[in-house]
Amino acid sequence: MGEIIKAYMVPHPPIIVPEVGKGQESPAIATVNAYKTIAKQIGDLAPDVIIITTPHGTVYGDYIHISPDPVLKGDFRGFGASGVKLSFQNDKRLLESIVEKANAAGIDAGTLGQNEKFLDHGALVPLYYISREYQRFKLIRISIAGLPDLDLYKFGQCIAGAVTESDRRAVFVASGDLSHRLKHDGPYGYDPHGPEFDRLLVETVKAADFEKMLNMDERLCSRAGECGLRSFIMMAGALNGFDVSTTVHSYEGPFGVGYMVAEVNIGQPNPDRDLIGKQEDIQAQKIKEIRDNEDPYVALARLTLETYVRTGKTISKPKGLPREMMEERAGVFVSLKKHGQLRGCIGTIAPTCPSIADEIIQNAISAGTKDPRFSPVRESELDDIVYSVDVLGEPEPVDDVSQLDVIRYGVIVSSGYKRGLLLPNLEGVDTVEQQVEIARQKAGIGRNEDYSLERFEVIRHE
Repeated sequence: MGEIIKAYMVPHPPIIVPEVGKGQESPAIATVNAYKTIAKQIGDLAPDVIIITTPHGTVYGDYIHISPDPVLKGDFRGFGASGVKLSFQNDKRLLESIVEKANAAGIDAGTLGQNEKFLDHGALVPLYYISREYQRFKLIRISIAGLPDLDLYKFGQCIAGAVTESDRRAVFVASGDLSHRLKHDGPYGYDPHGPEFDRLLVETVKAADFEKMLNMDERLCSRAGECGLRSFIMMAGALNGFDVSTTVHSYEGPFGVGYMVAEVNIGQPNPDRDLIGKQEDIQAQKIKEIRDNEDPYVALARLTLETYVRTGKTISKPKGLPREMMEERAGVFVSLKKHGQLRGCIGTIAPTCPSIADEIIQNAISAGTKDPRFSPVRESELDDIVYSVDVLGEPEPVDDVSQLDVIRYGVIVSSGYKRGLLLPNLEGVDTVEQQVEIARQKAGIGRNEDYSLERFEVIRHE
């Protein structure tokens, strides 16, 4: 019987590879020294296989990609050190077992759709340090995905199940940086949520509180520009149901990005550490509270899509709707989220139907089945979807961006027949300049094209 004998959470800045950094790695010496420590540990453990999760491989929104090639190799040529090359045998048998267990659990994972055949720096940096101490291991590289956190956690459990049924002694390496927004001169500038995210995550890891990791505030994570949380959640899932203890060997952010090196020791099975049932209950309670507090606008959007997905039929307007929904006309956007992530959004800038209610019915079906960014909503997803409805006010022209407000106003950017719209008060859109730029791109308006601006207010129902 196999087992995961140790797990690690590590960053992946290429600059800490001496052949890349060429002395510039010195501000991150704590990270370098911590890497040397854990690499020596792994060498002493002599695992049969290293399972590494990375945010920088082939990443999909709804599919976990596992590298299929018999030999997994890569180098640092993209970082000016083409002579630093690494190569490892893939553990194909264990890979196939992981895929089989994931698919049996209803999680889409496998080896399809590979875009990049070479190891990414998220995998290469940890492997560089490990291979200086130990090379007699096979490798499995797994990319993160945009799936709900609980699905990623369950996938980690699938990894553990496959290892247990094998004869492998495995080390799990979860690669991921923390916030990318720690300094004004960092790669993505500064946001006060960056240091807050890093403080909270480091504290969470020190306490080995993986349940808190699963329930981190979505807005905090987004504003912080985090990198590795999904990778860490996969690792946590692989240790579900076991006592764990942790050691944070280092944390620093010298270049505006948070780097943490942490060791996770695995103890005995403990049913109190089985978080899956707890998390499913938490999610179900959250959905119930949302359903209990729906207003008629949101309730109509939900009833529309649920009926259409289950029966293929478009509902008639229910009786008892408020007068304004039956008599007034307006543009309407219907947005769907699943586990905090966008699942569809379609709307109309101006009214196209006899009433707001008709507009909601039309756009709810479109949001769930016709958004080109997503596959149509399946019946199995309906219980997890949360709805919002934006009723648009009349657009009014503005002379320049000084008359806009990213919180209060949506924006319409127009050039001839091309029009792009962006709603107000969206997560991750913090400035008017961002708002206009996104709307311009949605419209397909070139940077050098003249365009006009309109603003509008919305009444948001959620």
